Amino acid sequence: MSEIIENAAEMQDINEVMRIRREKLIELQNSGADPFRIVKYDVTHRTAEIVSQFETFEGKRVSVAGRLMSKRDMGKSSFCDIQDRDGKIQLYARINELGEEKYTGFKKLDIGDIIGVTGTVFKTRMGEISIKMDDYVLLSKSLRPLPEKFHGLKDTDTRYRQRYLDLIVNPEVKKTFITRSRIISAIRRFMDEHDFLEVETPILNTIAGGAAARPFITHHNTLDIDMYLRIAPELFLKRLIVGGLERVYELGRMFRNEGMDVKHNPEFTMMEIYQAYTDYHGMMRLTEDLISTVAREVIGSMKVVYQGQEIDLTPPWKRITMQEAVLMYAGVDFSRISGDEEARAIAREKGLQLEGSPTKGEVMSLLFEEFAEPNLIQPTFVMDYPVEISPLTKRKPDKPELTERFELFITGREFGNAYSELNDPIDQKERFLDQVRKREAGDEEANMMDDDFIVALEHGLPPTGGLGIGVDRLVMLLTDSYSIRDVLLFPTMKPKE
Repeated sequence: MSEIIENAAEMQDINEVMRIRREKLIELQNSGADPFRIVKYDVTHRTAEIVSQFETFEGKRVSVAGRLMSKRDMGKSSFCDIQDRDGKIQLYARINELGEEKYTGFKKLDIGDIIGVTGTVFKTRMGEISIKMDDYVLLSKSLRPLPEKFHGLKDTDTRYRQRYLDLIVNPEVKKTFITRSRIISAIRRFMDEHDFLEVETPILNTIAGGAAARPFITHHNTLDIDMYLRIAPELFLKRLIVGGLERVYELGRMFRNEGMDVKHNPEFTMMEIYQAYTDYHGMMRLTEDLISTVAREVIGSMKVVYQGQEIDLTPPWKRITMQEAVLMYAGVDFSRISGDEEARAIAREKGLQLEGSPTKGEVMSLLFEEFAEPNLIQPTFVMDYPVEISPLTKRKPDKPELTERFELFITGREFGNAYSELNDPIDQKERFLDQVRKREAGDEEANMMDDDFIVALEHGLPPTGGLGIGVDRLVMLLTDSYSIRDVLLFPTMKPKE
């Protein structure tokens, strides 16, 4: 009950603050100083630039703009802090410089108001870099108080729903998203420098393909057909390799109608890369080169700390087969297992709950996920996956029950998935048909038949390496963010009641 009373009192305080602020706005509007009629303001410099290069700016007149974050009234002079995208700087206002009318108006400003300021850069007796104001303009009136006035913004649900407040009052959050932007820019720069073409493929698909995932379904009214938001761009990108583009990549949003947790959001950012005349070993070298280069450029080091543990991204990275990983962490040697039933019996002994009748290869994958995956903390390529779980991958010539596929694991999480791409149209059609049978048996994540893709393969796909990298997870790693929601500006949220 006391908490309810406290919340009610807090809301009453907020409502009173909002009433007073609206009265201030009306007063400004009646005096012909409506801040919402101002359409632009000329900014000459940003706060961080002035602070970091004080010797250059000392004594110079500058113009900055941003949000008032604090105020300290000292009678005929006042101090306040203004915040823009890059940082904060202290403002010093005096009645002597502004004049009585202007200074009186300045004292009526509220924390959260957006202002433009001109003045001279100097350092106070306390050694703080500041701007001595000679003029200001109110550019936008904040009618609601910032959350830090009422116990801060720490509740994660509120932070994700009202990201704009999160960015205002939590500087580390703003830093995360600035870093995210720089990571994506560095990725594109790397790809461009390695002679890859950035391309765009459809987000609305008539067939959900390229990955094992449940799609979102929508309806096209004019064509009167159901369509799917893409779960992966793979099949379109490989068509472009058939067409002779040879090196392509796409970085964009994917959509999967699946569970939500600290690693998964229904819409997420992924990059897929396809390169003709290479294989999954070439994709391994590209992957470790790409990620280590991005870390060095953006973070300044190939060693990063994630949730208290140092991760060394310096190439080359560890390489291990799935069979070796299962032997190492689950104690099961699949080279000695003769068939599906024996594999299922061992899985049950290990405590796994099996659905249906998984094959030997599927059981090996289940044991890997349960026992090996959480232990792969430092960058590790896990290679040679069973053919049953790799419908788009070329078989190993000497072990046709396995494929030339790897996944990259860091901090016990999957970061990338890559193949020597299957370019045999006859084999590909048989694997699609197997996926269709699984789908008809109730597996909603199984691939659909894509006849046009088979036609494309029949025209000839050169030997090709393909790679998908989870961009959000890479950002999580390089910004030390625990949850994917911490690196998505607007994560998917259940609507409030």
